[in-house]
Amino acid sequence: MNSSTQASKRSAEKEELKSGTAPGLFGAPNNPENRGRSSRTIKTEHIPEATIHRLSVYGRALHLMDDEGVSIVSSAALAGRCGFNPAQIRKDLAYFGEFGIRGVGYRVRELRDALRQIMGVARSWRVALIGAGNLGSALVAYQGFSQHGFEFAAVLDKYPSRTRRGRMKNQKVLPMDFLVDVVRDRGIQIGIIAVPAENAQEVADRLVAAKISAILNFAPIRISVPSNVKLRNVDLGLELEGLAYYLTQDERNPSKKTQQGR
Repeated sequence: MNSSTQASKRSAEKEELKSGTAPGLFGAPNNPENRGRSSRTIKTEHIPEATIHRLSVYGRALHLMDDEGVSIVSSAALAGRCGFNPAQIRKDLAYFGEFGIRGVGYRVRELRDALRQIMGVARSWRVALIGAGNLGSALVAYQGFSQHGFEFAAVLDKYPSRTRRGRMKNQKVLPMDFLVDVVRDRGIQIGIIAVPAENAQEVADRLVAAKISAILNFAPIRISVPSNVKLRNVDLGLELEGLAYYLTQDERNPSKKTQQGR
């Protein structure tokens, strides 16, 4: 195929991508009836944890690009936004099917929506927050959760009357005795633990007893849950200690900066 033929083919592919007649995400025709269909069976247990994290990063970058009016993006341009290389992006997306057109790029909005489907944030998730102190208040006030499909359906605390007159963001803070009923009656799937370390395991046990499906733990301690309950730990102190380590190494070796991150 000569260069003029290749250029004509690429131009035609770009027009197809813009018009929506090109093969779309997941290898399906790019139209409303077929959008979102996968050309392969996805075995999620084989997908690396790091890939799942990067998908979230890609999704947020695509959301910003869509707000900016960008309609088509190459893997190189997306990589520049996310801090990864284009090959890594293509490899991550390949776990879930065929995306975009080689040498042309991806439809920004369509790829963003597909990633939201993959990540499970195209729907609403109901969350119970346990711990209405300073950290809990900051979490409830953060607007980003609702933008990504997470709704605080309940806030509970051991001493609800002590927390801002018993209310938080126009929501009544409930006593822990209500936990089982609240989880059942409000269809809550995720629990967030924002209590002191010494109370975290007890709260986790009560969330498990209430048949919660997943827990995000902000307490600075590792907790144990049954294997059928998904658990993520966020220890802000550990993250700061990691930064302190690298800064200390830089001070000790001013002529040789340590590599940032991992």
